[in-house]
Amino acid sequence: MLDTGSSGFMLVSAMLVLLMTPGLAFFYGGLSRRKNVINTMFMSLAAIGIVGVVWVICGWSFAYGGDGSIPFFGGFDQLGCVTAVQDMLAEASGTATAFSALTGEATVDATASASYPAIINIVFQMAFAMITTAIITGAVAGRMKVGAVMAFCTIWVVLIYAPLAHMVWGGDGSFIGDMIGALDFAGGDVVHISSGLTGLVLCILLGKRRGFGMLSYRPHNVPFVFLGATLLWFGWFGFNAGSAFADNGTAGLALLNTVAASAAASLSWIGFERILTGKCTLTGGATGLVAGLVVITPAAGFVEPLAAVFMGLIVSPICYLAISRMKAKLGYDDALDAFGCHTVGGIVGGVLTGIFCVPELSWTENGGLLYTGDPSLLFAQVLGILVTVAFVAVGSLVIALVVKALFGGSLRVSEHDEGLGMDVIQHGESAYPAFVGLD
Repeated sequence: MLDTGSSGFMLVSAMLVLLMTPGLAFFYGGLSRRKNVINTMFMSLAAIGIVGVVWVICGWSFAYGGDGSIPFFGGFDQLGCVTAVQDMLAEASGTATAFSALTGEATVDATASASYPAIINIVFQMAFAMITTAIITGAVAGRMKVGAVMAFCTIWVVLIYAPLAHMVWGGDGSFIGDMIGALDFAGGDVVHISSGLTGLVLCILLGKRRGFGMLSYRPHNVPFVFLGATLLWFGWFGFNAGSAFADNGTAGLALLNTVAASAAASLSWIGFERILTGKCTLTGGATGLVAGLVVITPAAGFVEPLAAVFMGLIVSPICYLAISRMKAKLGYDDALDAFGCHTVGGIVGGVLTGIFCVPELSWTENGGLLYTGDPSLLFAQVLGILVTVAFVAVGSLVIALVVKALFGGSLRVSEHDEGLGMDVIQHGESAYPAFVGLD
């Protein structure tokens, strides 16, 4: 009764997305300082552990449970993923044959067919939550207590990520996806805007790193940066193509658009960097690759390949200026530029979706402004982004203040410990033992 092709496709897509968080660990680790690389990579590992447990216990249910009657929240009916397992067993016995890929619900209907078991989607969506949570940690690298990071991320996944996923992808009755009518193919709002904005809130609360503005913070290991970026690039194919939830033409389109946008963004970053600085760097090209992946995420299955190329070309200069100029002008210390790359790139992608969306590919009745001349979808995209920003910013601030109170009124390590490095102080190990005590 199941489509083995789609089942296999979704299993592979889930595994590709799972690869992204270790890839991010290398990307962030290479960008960090030598004395903090273990801590930076550890935080991605912590995200894997936290989300892997929380998602099974309640995250999946809060995001995709319920009957659709609550616009902002799933429900409690799938706690522990028990319902999905029961449905799988029922299907194996021939009593349940229809599964919803988005909600995990099964119905008893001998005439219905299903594309793949909904339990696969639990893992797929879990991997999305993992990478989203890990992205946050880049903004606070080098100064936030490990325990505070883990406590914050645990609460954040439950109270921010899961409800936001429901608001965007919860189907009929969801606030952003249905009521507002905003489109988000694979996570522009849910993954990128939310994670980068949360990182911004945290880094402002933490304050600037020791020596920020006086010391040069260059990547300590450029090959790590490139390795991490290419692992993200590879995993992103499951991230975007898998969001078609079937091995079909939409998945193929999403895959092609992902390659095209990331390639264009990498070239655009290299060219823009060369014009402004006279040099083109491997770190810049890798960062542009990631920015292109971010910008196409909300639009991957909705736009034509030429539009994907244009989106990649335009996002890199915007993210470059956000990272190199806006951050310095506003004075916040987003250590590894989670906000400048992910939130800024996600907003650009969401807005451009409202312009370039092909009407026949849209999940709503509206198409992009370029095709229809009707600004309705563009307005819905902007409104969806504004709702996401408001919900995430306020919610993350409240959670951060609670965690701060729980950790003695401070989220960050002492100035002394920060100077010695997070690796030795927080973890008792060093990535480069010969360089212990050196920056």
